[in-house]
Amino acid sequence: MVIGYLIEKELKQIVRNKFLPKLFFMLPTVMLLIMPWAANQEVKGLKLSVVDNDHSSMSRRLIQKADASEYFTLTDVSASNKKALHSVESGDADLILEIEKGFEKNLETTGIGRVMISANAVNGVKSGLGSSYLGSIVTDFSNDMKEETGLKNMAVRVQKFNTAPYYEFNPHLDYKVFMVPALMVMMLTLLSGFLPALNIVGEKEKGTIEQMNVTPVGKFPFVLSKLAPYWLVGFLVLTYSMLLAWLVYGLVPAGNLLTIYLFATIYILVVSGLGLVISNNSATMQQALFVMFFFLMIFILMSGLFTPVSSMPEWAQMLTKLNPLRYFIEVMRMVYLKGSSFTELIPYFRALTIFAVVLNVWAILSYKKSN
Repeated sequence: MVIGYLIEKELKQIVRNKFLPKLFFMLPTVMLLIMPWAANQEVKGLKLSVVDNDHSSMSRRLIQKADASEYFTLTDVSASNKKALHSVESGDADLILEIEKGFEKNLETTGIGRVMISANAVNGVKSGLGSSYLGSIVTDFSNDMKEETGLKNMAVRVQKFNTAPYYEFNPHLDYKVFMVPALMVMMLTLLSGFLPALNIVGEKEKGTIEQMNVTPVGKFPFVLSKLAPYWLVGFLVLTYSMLLAWLVYGLVPAGNLLTIYLFATIYILVVSGLGLVISNNSATMQQALFVMFFFLMIFILMSGLFTPVSSMPEWAQMLTKLNPLRYFIEVMRMVYLKGSSFTELIPYFRALTIFAVVLNVWAILSYKKSN
């Protein structure tokens, strides 16, 4: 069949390219070994400035408790709040812990000691989490003081409730477990989206597309021959990525592997179809590259890769329904972490199938063939 020869031609072009076969292994390796550590939203090593107005044994114990935490690094002990604010402005401190004068005396006489936490809110996430962490340390210190001073033996006691949290699906709250499946989807998008986007327009620039246009090959076989090689490339990259995730992070899918490959089959069709639509409507490789990069940036930012979709404004959540990357990322996380079955993922399968049909029909119709 003619389509078999066309697919063979595309595969030979990929194999003969000195750079592409190396890219198929380099990209997953770099992405999975570096990105899960770099794209980490855990906040640690925050720079702390302390204003100790009391200089007592209790104030020193509170400072030591904060400094002992893995979340804070004590950068300086300032003589006044004004000097501590200067440290924040110069970037030497992220938070200020100010201890009132008479802190120890007030704790012993009234049972109340006051501290003030000030945070640099330029980075809202860092300031919010840092203030919460520091507040928890102060609360723990207060509980320690109660036990040491015997307040727990008072005649009137308050009933205590012990909370033992159980974190289902990710018991150790390891952010890498959450990121790795999503990064696999991003790699599929990069390879299966960019390469088809540059394929047809590359032939236009070389002039070889004119030779194809005068052959009796129809639009459908031609577009299918462009898609098939990237199916194989996508499966190869996905398999290698899952193997790497198992070897490096010990991460294996809790669900069925066949479910992942089924969704990958549809998703590769989606992004490859989008790439071919862009390629058909671009005059140069540079134009196709920038248009694909434009869509990719929107897809990544509105996919839930770094920030949850549920935390976005309602209008943004509605727009994410037009983002195929969002659906496959959620599928990968659900299969990897929760072990979700295909029946639970039918709405995602339906959405991706609609994207695949629309984009590939568009790719066939937009290819301008003149005999």
